[in-house]
Amino acid sequence: MSRSQSHERTTHFLFLAPAFLILGSVLLYPGISVLWLSLHRRLLIFDISRFVGLDNFAYLMQDARFWNAFGNTLYFTTVSVSAELLLGLGVAVLLHRAFRAKGLMRTVLLIPWAVPTVVSAKMWEWLYNPDFGLLNYLLGLRINWLGAPALALHAAILMDVWKTTPFVALLLMAGLQTIPGELYQAARIDGASPWMVFRTITLPLLKPVILVVLIFRTLDAFRVFDAVYVLTGGGPANTTETLSIYAYKVLFQTLQFGYGSAIAVTVFLFVGLTSLLYVRQLRGVTT
Repeated sequence: MSRSQSHERTTHFLFLAPAFLILGSVLLYPGISVLWLSLHRRLLIFDISRFVGLDNFAYLMQDARFWNAFGNTLYFTTVSVSAELLLGLGVAVLLHRAFRAKGLMRTVLLIPWAVPTVVSAKMWEWLYNPDFGLLNYLLGLRINWLGAPALALHAAILMDVWKTTPFVALLLMAGLQTIPGELYQAARIDGASPWMVFRTITLPLLKPVILVVLIFRTLDAFRVFDAVYVLTGGGPANTTETLSIYAYKVLFQTLQFGYGSAIAVTVFLFVGLTSLLYVRQLRGVTT
């Protein structure tokens, strides 16, 4: 390496150093602190604090409530992300075509995504109200959507799909704009049907963007907290309790900081592993 190249690398490092210091202070130090805390049994109300190693994680593997929360989280993530991807792709394809009021439709589409999550959850809570909710009024029924164990989680999924589908559609529309129009013209000249064009041109060229969408939405949905907590609080009977909600209750309601930290670390590890798998798939597509 020449002297000029070495000087250039040193300059780049000096410019990046403040950013690394800030990230280290707000991410690295708290992360290490939570990991260290997860190796302790700490109960403030009894003034207990002692090192227990991996005992918290061993107990977590036998905790039925943890596995219930894990199942709820996995189901919520799978169903909501799948629905958002299918609906978002359909909306993106429709809005990618040229028609009047196209700009207005795109603006209207973004309204659910722009509404704060807590506001969306309260609005849907009113819609689901069994006595005076709009949903029961339109259906002519009297269903306790948030009070029935079989319906509550699906009600939360519906709210999440309504709010986040515009974000998915926005990313997919950006991906559609990168596909050369000449490919579609050539396919039409060859007599390809719209479905064949979509299957052989649009989907393959849109795959990298789809993977990016899946990365963002899967990680966000797996860490869901505010949307479900405001809507149901994790009830009824813990049927909508996700891992983030369970960790919050253990940490701040029962004040079991060691065990709550172990749950948080487990969620972080699962999210990190999922991210690596997605990134590996993305690299295979783009190379």
